[in-house]
Amino acid sequence: MASLKPIKSSHSGKSHPEADPRKPSVTTVLPDGDSPNFEGLSADEAALVALGYKQEFKREFSLWTTFCVSFAVLGLLPSFASTLYYGMGYAGTGGMVWGWLISWFFIQCVAMGMAELCSSMPTSGGLYYAAAVLAPPGYGPFAAWITGWSNWIVQVTGAPSVDYALSAMILASASITHPSYIPTDWQVFLLTVFVMIIHACISSMPTLWIARFNAYGSTMNMICLFIVIILIPASVTGSDTNPKFFPSKQVWSVQNGTDWPDGVAVLMSFIAIIWTMSGYDAPFHLSEECSNANIAAPRAIVMTSGVGGLAGWALQLVVAYTVVDITEVLESDLGQPWASYLIEVMPRNTALAILAITIVCGFFMGQGCMVAASRVTFAYARDDCFPFSNVIKQVNKHTYTPVNAVWFNTFIGILLLLLIFGGEVAIGAIFSVGAIAAMVAFTIPIFIRVFFVGNRFRRGPWHLGKFSKPIGCCACAFILVMMPILCFPSVRGNNLTAELMNWTVVVYGGP
Repeated sequence: MASLKPIKSSHSGKSHPEADPRKPSVTTVLPDGDSPNFEGLSADEAALVALGYKQEFKREFSLWTTFCVSFAVLGLLPSFASTLYYGMGYAGTGGMVWGWLISWFFIQCVAMGMAELCSSMPTSGGLYYAAAVLAPPGYGPFAAWITGWSNWIVQVTGAPSVDYALSAMILASASITHPSYIPTDWQVFLLTVFVMIIHACISSMPTLWIARFNAYGSTMNMICLFIVIILIPASVTGSDTNPKFFPSKQVWSVQNGTDWPDGVAVLMSFIAIIWTMSGYDAPFHLSEECSNANIAAPRAIVMTSGVGGLAGWALQLVVAYTVVDITEVLESDLGQPWASYLIEVMPRNTALAILAITIVCGFFMGQGCMVAASRVTFAYARDDCFPFSNVIKQVNKHTYTPVNAVWFNTFIGILLLLLIFGGEVAIGAIFSVGAIAAMVAFTIPIFIRVFFVGNRFRRGPWHLGKFSKPIGCCACAFILVMMPILCFPSVRGNNLTAELMNWTVVVYGGP
């Protein structure tokens, strides 16, 4: 951590961190005696200096625009469309409705624990900085290494996975319009690369432009999500053999699509919400560009997970109550379960309209993922974690944004997209690895804070009070259960082949 060297100042002595009333309430890697001089600095700048860094970005994100970026990264509608195969395929409609509620509760615990850390350490490095500072003596580098790589993996796979799903939806809409057309792997790959390059160009713009673009994008996401939730039940046709809405007794029951017991199948279906809800850490990584960061950023984290979880459950309900044939949806020649579902339950033109809305939202989501990932890469390069870090960490003198980090991530993302040519299971690994890597990165600093820190953790202005440890324990317990589950293949025994194997442990463990 090259940039985390103590900052010497005119203050002397080993005074307690709270002895100086001007000192920000942050948990820092700097020793107690290395108290910087905060004269002439704003509260945000002083907090960042106390953490061991200097202000390099313009603070032009507000609570609303920070929330907009994280909600864009969350991208409920396109995320739901991208992961419908897992939620519906593993446990059917039962896993979609009450399975979502169970996992949402624990994910909200993770989000609140993360928000408390963000208020205490509002820096772009976020989770890996927290792991380094809070770990027991001698274990800081190791904790930061695991957390940092896990967080970077989920960030760098975010935009490619979203843009891949987006390209699949675009080509699926072409197949609906022209039934004789069947997309090839090369077409999916080239379209995905093209979309990623567009997102990289947008993410290289000045901070204020990016903030405004994501504000428009998130507003569009919210409006479109509301429209779709209303439009699906209004447009479902139904028939003499298939009702417009199926009875609750059938919808809330588990339809096991795996070779495992029902309980395990429901747990496996959690990959859908875990991947969908993994974007709420974006405010943490944008905290160096956010004004009033130690309050606005944690609020944005909790708002994203709360609003996203509630709206996502509403979308799950309307789909679960209207889907006719799950097998047909998952195995359709369209190659995109969301498109297959829409064609199954409503008129073609209405289905195409909803698919177009999803595509627009997916475009904004991919761009939000690119922005968040570039800030993580910049923060790691600033601490010399990568080869050629001195190039990657450069902030563009014209846009005041980490342009080099944006294009570094784009290059890595394009290499990951070569998994398209390995088949559906291979490219699907970028979804499953994103889920497990996110949970590992999100929970390690929370686990350390709950069980090892003691009095070394200094709460920021946003904290959980006496509920801090119980909520942290719930978050940690959830992840300990889910980590092995996310590595399970859907089949076992004689049905398990190399093509159907879950390669998450390899794709995650290898890096």
